[in-house]
Amino acid sequence: MDGIPGVAHGGDLEAARRLFPQAPTPFLDLSTGINPHGYPMPPLGAEAFARLPEPAALARLEALAARRYGAPSAAHVVAAPGTQILLPLVAGLVPAGEARILGPTYAEHRRAAVLAGHAVGEVEAVAGLEGAALAVLVNPNNPDGRLVPRPVLLGLAAGLLVVDEAFMEVAPPGASLAGEVGRPGLVVLRSFGKFHGLAGVRLGFALAEPGVAARLRARLGPWAVSGPAIAAGMAALADAAWAEAMRARLAAEAARLDVLLGRHGLEVVGGTALFRLARGAEGVFGRLGRQGVLVRRFEGRPGLLRFGLPGDDAAWERLGRALAG
Repeated sequence: MDGIPGVAHGGDLEAARRLFPQAPTPFLDLSTGINPHGYPMPPLGAEAFARLPEPAALARLEALAARRYGAPSAAHVVAAPGTQILLPLVAGLVPAGEARILGPTYAEHRRAAVLAGHAVGEVEAVAGLEGAALAVLVNPNNPDGRLVPRPVLLGLAAGLLVVDEAFMEVAPPGASLAGEVGRPGLVVLRSFGKFHGLAGVRLGFALAEPGVAARLRARLGPWAVSGPAIAAGMAALADAAWAEAMRARLAAEAARLDVLLGRHGLEVVGGTALFRLARGAEGVFGRLGRQGVLVRRFEGRPGLLRFGLPGDDAAWERLGRALAG
């Protein structure tokens, strides 16, 4: 299979350069599900970099996150330096036992559960999560956009149900479980950087009942979230008008991408407004890579490719030329 051997995530441009050394640069990186239209950050004052983060500022950030995501209160929200660091902490909330993950999905959930001492299995249907000590799913799923309805999730019985809502900002209204995190045995994860196009800020949130939130906060320790990340989060999460306009823009661009991919013989089989999963010929990944266009392929799933959204007219034109070539 053509592809980047051993690379488990999108965005690895160094690996792409090794695989396609003759490709024109810079690469057009469409291998992630990150919004190419980043939130327009105001300039940050020097204090954001020079001082330790204030607990009061972190509390204000968590209150804004509760309001944006629909959690019952700020006491149900824990800010962290990205959701990635939360995965093993959340998996460690229950004693080591049997973990089940609804797959195929984001590979880091398996790694985090193993780090927490769980025996991990992957299931193909939601019903397979029933009764697990730790049950994990990504909703909407990465990479196929599968969305499990709220009533189905609320009916599951598990020791701890972890729902990763990294792409929920672009899902249909009412799909999130954020408003239900007062229930025992439920943790919801929310990403900040993907929708806001600020992945380098490293900011994410765990939503849970206050007792569990306090345990996670204690495990993270003081000053886990940087001053610049707090400032960026407060600015973006308070801007509801930007978020509403961006959802409409991303939906339109995802539809445009579907048309472009279909025009060149790829069948769109899933995705969200931030990425599209398409099926095409085996050699498409390599053909695009040799032209400096990086998309995401998946080990063991030949012909499936995930495309992020091009960020501007030049990127759209370059992708079109690469697909035609």
